[in-house]
Amino acid sequence: MEAAPGVGLAAPQVGMPIQLAVLHDGPERWGQLTEEERTARQRNGLDFTVLVNPTLRLVDDPDQASFYEGCLSVPGLTGVVARHRAVRVEALDEHGQPVDRVFSGWAARIVQHEVDHLRGHLYLDRVETRSLSTTANYARLWAGWPAEDAAASLGFTLR
Repeated sequence: MEAAPGVGLAAPQVGMPIQLAVLHDGPERWGQLTEEERTARQRNGLDFTVLVNPTLRLVDDPDQASFYEGCLSVPGLTGVVARHRAVRVEALDEHGQPVDRVFSGWAARIVQHEVDHLRGHLYLDRVETRSLSTTANYARLWAGWPAEDAAASLGFTLR
């Protein structure tokens, strides 16, 4: 995860059949994002977090946000995925201590993505198929533009 650099990794991605995921996001992973893009994505720092046997529940707000997403298991591709803006996670941490935490913004996206891995799903199972692109084409055509622009141009509806 650190070397890629990625923002999350689930044990099954590295051949471990256990319910464990790690998360971490910060300025070193934001690359070329402008302040405006970071704000739109609600992408703030996320300290290194370990989740063992996580369960995920939606909070009261069913609102979703759609953004381009990629995955270390599927390098070179990206696509628009709708995710809930906030989720509650109950798990154990790396010391076996209970965690009961609400993740919001980009951190909620990361945790949903990683819990999907633990349930046997990839972001490709949720992607708006018309938005699926190589990362090179994304960088050339859509980087810096809102997902709404891609939806309008490519003919799909954001959720």
